Amino acid sequence: MTDTDLSTNGTPDDSPQPRKDLIDADPESRVNSTPIFEGEVDTDKTVVVCGAGGFIGGHLVADLLRQGYDTVRAVDIKPPNQWFQKFPQADNRSLDLREKENCYQALEGADQVYNLAADMGGMGFIENNKALCMLSVRINTHLLMAARDMDIGRYFYSSSACVYNQELQSTADVEPLSEEDAYPALAEDGYGWEKLFSERMCRHFREDFGVTTRVARYHNVYGPFGTYDGGREKAPAALTRKAIEAKIFESGDIVIWGDGTQTRSFMYIDDCVKGTQKIMHSDITEPINLGSDELVTINGLVDVIEEAVGVDLEREYDLTKPQGVDGRNSDNTKILQELGWEPPTALRDGMEVTADWIEQQMRVHRETEEVSVFALP
Repeated sequence: MTDTDLSTNGTPDDSPQPRKDLIDADPESRVNSTPIFEGEVDTDKTVVVCGAGGFIGGHLVADLLRQGYDTVRAVDIKPPNQWFQKFPQADNRSLDLREKENCYQALEGADQVYNLAADMGGMGFIENNKALCMLSVRINTHLLMAARDMDIGRYFYSSSACVYNQELQSTADVEPLSEEDAYPALAEDGYGWEKLFSERMCRHFREDFGVTTRVARYHNVYGPFGTYDGGREKAPAALTRKAIEAKIFESGDIVIWGDGTQTRSFMYIDDCVKGTQKIMHSDITEPINLGSDELVTINGLVDVIEEAVGVDLEREYDLTKPQGVDGRNSDNTKILQELGWEPPTALRDGMEVTADWIEQQMRVHRETEEVSVFALP
């Protein structure tokens, strides 16, 4: 075992526990639960979620349905049988939002739009698919044009901590990144530059055309109903899968990309869904961090995963694999000032639920010899 705790926020033992009712196997049960977001909303509105077949999008659609919106339109490029979560109560549409006409079709009659759609994945994917990541700019551009032309009330864009200047992330003992640290710009190549450019698009559509835009910079979101295999998975899910494989096959070891000293913070999905809606309904016009500030090394993350899975593994470090920046953490000063809230779920609690869910998925699909939608490339 190695060092576990590099936490910078002293996450208390009484931090909120992840809600297990939101990961029930029955979609109907998930929708009939109490909403995560409990702010005042006008349920007569038509809300569109772009990227609804993916990880965050599926959770967001579920929470909007819990709140009782009359129309929740869920849009994704994937065929519905590959969506991570799909709810019959939603208006589910398979559309390629890189095409302009599809964006106008998706937003017809809409009042609010959440744009979570992008061609992306973990570090292994974005490092080797920079052009594909950059092409996601077409999605946000065409959706903003449609929002302008169709007089959409509010438009949310999901950006990323990858927009931040890489020179500020060159050590593991990193200073938390505040919103101002995106400039002077030196974003992560490909994916980060697309996100930064799209942020500017939102700003100028707000300034020039009066589109009410909101932008959140996500910091490493994890949780159930997310990709855990296939090449697009992020570190928490990938390492959890490896630990479970070691448990099932009794191999006793795990391969870690890099030397394990890189630092990150990881936000549980429920906090992301709540924070996204808080920002959407706020008066915050500039991009704002949405992430945990519980900093941990990758070795520390593996410690947490080992405890959640119930294994103690020998570690092998592969320095040839993509590793990303040496350190990244969220400065939550602004979100605390603006909303009086920050993502509260402790990493150990979120990973316990996530590991249980991934293990269930892996065992079921191993027994049935089927490929999970959460393990597709």
